[in-house]
Amino acid sequence: MSNKIMKNIETAKALTLADLVTYQDGQVVSKTLVQNPSVSLTLFSFDKGEEISTHSSHGDAMVYVIDGQAEITIGDEKFNVKAGETIVMPAEVPHAVAAPEQRMKFMLTVVF
Repeated sequence: MSNKIMKNIETAKALTLADLVTYQDGQVVSKTLVQNPSVSLTLFSFDKGEEISTHSSHGDAMVYVIDGQAEITIGDEKFNVKAGETIVMPAEVPHAVAAPEQRMKFMLTVVF
């Protein structure tokens, strides 16, 4: 019987995060790696011009940009987060994620 926690990713192998989720024209693509009551770990790719509109979460959500640049809105403040940078969207605070200027990929970690 398997006790596998992570899914959709090879284990015991060095991988490049950016290669684990592909860009698709006009779409937001997501790949869930972990989803449980404590943590959610998801890779996303956004085509240029795509977004996830304002919403909130019951957990603190950390975005780590892997490729391109994200426009992240937290409350009333906008942040431009580039590849290699991270930002935390606090629990219960409305936030949005967009790729207005270019395609981008990020890893989202939500801790509940």
